[in-house]
This record gives sequence, structure tokens and C-alpha cells, in this order.
Amino acid sequence: MSEPINLSRRGLIRGLGTGAALAAAPAWARGANLSEQATGLIRAGFDEVRGPVIDLSVGAGMRMVQGRRGRGVAVNGSVPGPLVRLREGQNIRLNVTNHLDEDTSIHWHGLLLPFQFDGVPGVSFPGIKPHQTFTYEFPVRQSGTYWYHSHSGLQEQSGHYGPLIIDPVAGEPVRTDRDYILLLSEFTPLHPKFIMQRLRTGEHYFNRQLPSWTDKYPMIGEERRMWAQMRMSPTDIADVSAPTYTYLANGRGPKEGMEYLFTPGEKVRLRLINGGAMTYFNVRIPGLAMTVIAADGQNVRPVEVDELQIAVGETYDVVVEPRGEEAYAIVCESMDRSGMALAMLASRPGARAPVPALREPPLLTMADMGMNHGPSDGCQAGTDHGGMDHGGMDHSAMGHAGMDHGAGKAGTGDGGQAAPKGASGHSMKGMPMRDISLLPPDVAIGPGLDMVSMAPVDKLGDPGLGLRDVKHRVLNYRMLSALEPNADTREPSRLLEIHLTGNMERYMWSFDGRMFDAVSDVPIRFAWKERVRVKLVNNTMMAHPIHLHGMFFELVNGQPPAHQPRKNIVTVQPGASATFDLTANEPGDWAFHCHLLYHMHGGMMQIVTVMGPGDKP
Repeated sequence: MSEPINLSRRGLIRGLGTGAALAAAPAWARGANLSEQATGLIRAGFDEVRGPVIDLSVGAGMRMVQGRRGRGVAVNGSVPGPLVRLREGQNIRLNVTNHLDEDTSIHWHGLLLPFQFDGVPGVSFPGIKPHQTFTYEFPVRQSGTYWYHSHSGLQEQSGHYGPLIIDPVAGEPVRTDRDYILLLSEFTPLHPKFIMQRLRTGEHYFNRQLPSWTDKYPMIGEERRMWAQMRMSPTDIADVSAPTYTYLANGRGPKEGMEYLFTPGEKVRLRLINGGAMTYFNVRIPGLAMTVIAADGQNVRPVEVDELQIAVGETYDVVVEPRGEEAYAIVCESMDRSGMALAMLASRPGARAPVPALREPPLLTMADMGMNHGPSDGCQAGTDHGGMDHGGMDHSAMGHAGMDHGAGKAGTGDGGQAAPKGASGHSMKGMPMRDISLLPPDVAIGPGLDMVSMAPVDKLGDPGLGLRDVKHRVLNYRMLSALEPNADTREPSRLLEIHLTGNMERYMWSFDGRMFDAVSDVPIRFAWKERVRVKLVNNTMMAHPIHLHGMFFELVNGQPPAHQPRKNIVTVQPGASATFDLTANEPGDWAFHCHLLYHMHGGMMQIVTVMGPGDKP
């Protein structure tokens, strides 16, 4: 096992890992360039590795997807990297060797482990230097569907990710005949640094769906004026999309024949993983219902749907029962409907089902700026605080001391916050896009904040952009209920409100108006086993998948506290809010960030520090 690591973040940033050491690599992985393999290209798809000791090797090479060639970063010579298959209760040792000419890392997304092995350079360890090996070692304390990926630079965009499955000791609660992984991602021939540069210098550079003023979009003149005032477009749904991206299923493009075999009448488990850098996917199987049985690796009470939206970083396990048809198409549209990843459920090799055309692109509306909170979003207003008794909560701790977090009042849309005058009406004339009077005093006001949501409400009942008015059943967070009762159902002792802020034109993203700085930032501190309610308020026009490392939280989604679903990622819809309860029982420094890769690198990240037993806050 590696030696203990300096627990000072500044020390981690400056130092070299004491657990890193030179090590021999298997023959196929030696050298920095995996393109020297016999094929000359990084392989699409993945093998499986298991056992008490697993060796992983990170290298660079060239990829080819549907005739487009680009640089890639591979684990064990493939994209995605190999399936790491573990068993609940085992002790695992993972030796990761870096054959790149730059630092790398692996973060074990969703796993409960000592923070020194969480794999975030500058936060929990120094990273893995070129041509060195780092050993991750920890007990496996859970089961379910997870994944792993780089947390170094923009390597994740280039292919540095893979699936991770942990089999339960007691067996699966739902019996299935087949068990498949569908890992969704993107490929681009462009270098990720070029993409980041273009996003910072031209916010519409990758938007191929920009409207003209002659387009017949259902907007009144006042709305068009406001979009122009914000220097945005109602089609600003994804920062990067097709044709820049080709969307992938297990590393294969939609024309490259990804298939899963079945025998009619069998129950088939699909483990859906969104390993993309920037893409929300809307997943459906025309002609087949999907029964959701797990979210972010945690079992939920089965719920049947026809479509679901999966955020970047999320996982869902679904069960399907194909019967009458030879084949079924698994259609994974990007949220902006610029393209799709595709796979087939096939009763025999080569069987194919018709592939539906892409649906019409959705549009943002003034409701996505927190200006209109009618029932069309499918959520229940006023449930943000879940009927909780706020009398015992400390609202002065950790900022926002002057805010009224009392129970919802009649005529308000969100936990007692009255809507601004005129916000609920149809006229938007004179309404400012950056009314800082609506913000708490500890949100930093500067160039990184160019919009303030007028009256953000809880939208955990929102199925996602483009899915609000479809005729079939679509999953939303309110439909999720934990299968096993939660261990901690105490009332939270305080409320922490965090604002998601940004400036799209300058491509600056932040929490509470402050972009992340690993050296100077003061972390968000939680006492040992403290029970906290966290409310995320989105002051931007984009959905953000917010991820907490090292712990699960329970979504305040209207379910009884004992069955609030446990997750490690939650999407906060544009101009809206989302709330979760957290028991801070994993000591150490943990990353907390938007899982849109370029948003995280644009500054939307912070550190959560959980004090150990006996530590003083």
C-alpha cells in the first residue's frame, strides 16, 4: 500500500506523490504512444479486469471513428478503458502507470474510499507523473454501477474513462438473464484545448443551430429583444455538439454497429453510464418500456418509463423485456438533438431495427431564466424544503445569514421567497437580467456573473429540456425512491445555499460568483457527521450536473426522508433550484463541481472539507 500522503492541499499541489514509483509495464503498453500496437489505432470497446490486484496503463495514440481521425488517451489500449469488475467487501489494489508525457490521474466516480485515493490532483493527491505508477488501495464498501475517469486537464474528453461494476455480496435484488453496459460519450478530432480556447473567445462557435431573425420561432418581439440583450440564443442548449462531436456507444459511432443480443422473453439489464464531457443524452427504446432499478449505483424502487434524460456523470440501471421484434433501436439523442449515439438490441447477430429521425431541436424560454413558474415544467412548487421544521436550523452558518429560509408562504414560488414584481406576468419589459438585489450578500458580484434568476423554484419534477411535452412517460427525479431505507434521517441542523453563476460570453463559471483557485480558495467546511441541507440555485441559462465526490446525498424530492433517493450528481435546471440532504461522514477534502468538463475548467468547482472525529471546525 502507498505511504500516507501529506494532507495539506498546498503540499499536494507543490509536491510529488510519495506513492508514485517507477514500474514495469506490460509489453503492449510500453512507451508513450499506443499507436505502435499492431492495428496502429486505439481500439474501440473494452475488456474486463478483476481480482485483488489490477494493473491499468494510461497512454496516448490515434483514434478513428466513422472515418474521422483524432488524438486519444486510452486505458489499457482501448476507449473506453477496461471494465473494472469488483466485489463488495473485497480489498482492491489498483496500480495505475502513466505512459503519457504529462501528468494523469484516475478518479473512481461514486466510490466510497479514503480521500487520499479519490484521484483529484491538487485536492486529494498530487497526480501521477509521467512514467510513474501510483497505487490506489481501499476496501470496497458498496455495490452498483459506477465508472472511472481522469481528473487531469481535459484528458476525459480524449477517451480517458471506463466502466466500473461492483457485484453485491447478497446478490442483485432484481433477477435478469443478461447484463450489459452502455457507456455513452463523444469523439472529436479537435484537441480539447482548442475547444476550450474557442469557447472562451466565441461563445457560439460550436452552435450550428443559431436562429436568424426571420426564423419562425414562437417568440414575441420583447423576447427577441431580451435574448439580444443577454447576447444569447434560445438554441444555446449545448456548448459543444454535433458535428463537432460524434456520439458514441461503448466507443463506437452510430454507424459502427454496436449490438446486444437477446432471446425473446428474457429480462435484459442495461447499465447506462454517461461518460461524456459535455452531453446530456435522452435515452429511449421505441417499442420497449424501461424499468429503472438503480440511479448512481444505488437501488431504487422500480419505476417504468419510456424515456429518460441522463446527465453527464450519472448512471442508471434499467431492465427491458424484448419480445416480438427481431431488433430494437436504443436511441440516445443529445439534448439539443444535433445527433445521437446508437445501439441495437438484436435477437440474432446483424438484426437491425428502424432508427427514428432526430426530433426537432428544443428551445430555451423565459421560464429557463426563472421568470415563469407555471405547471408546465412538471414540478411541484413550494416543496424545496420538504415540510421540514426550520426552527432548529442555523441559517447564519456559512453565509447567507440575512436570508429568510422559513417555510413556504402563501403566494410564493420557492420556500418563502416572493417572486419579483412582474415575474409571474407575461410582460418582461424593463426586467433586468442581473438584478443583484435578489442575491444574498456573500455572492461575489463581478464580470463572472451576468444573470440572476428572478424567482428560482425547485424543478426536480422537470424531465429535462425537450421532454416536457412529450406524450409518453419520462423519468424525473421525483419518481425516484430509495429501495433500502436511508441510514440517517435526522433533521438537518442548518441550510447552506450555493449559487451557480456564470458569464456565457466570457465563458466564466463559478459557485457564488467565485471561480475556483486550488491554492487560495477557502473550502466549504462540514463538521464530522453533521447533517446539512444544501440548496443549489442556478443563476444561468444552462442545466448543470453538480457532483460531490466521496459521499452520497439524498435528494429532497417529496419522498419520505427514509426513502429520498441517494445520489452523487443532481441536475439543476436553468433558472431553478435543487435541494439535497447530506450527512458529512467521510473525512477529508473532496471535489465539488459541475460535471460539464469545460464548465469545471471554466471555474465551477470548489472543495468540500469534512472534519474528522475530534477535529474543531
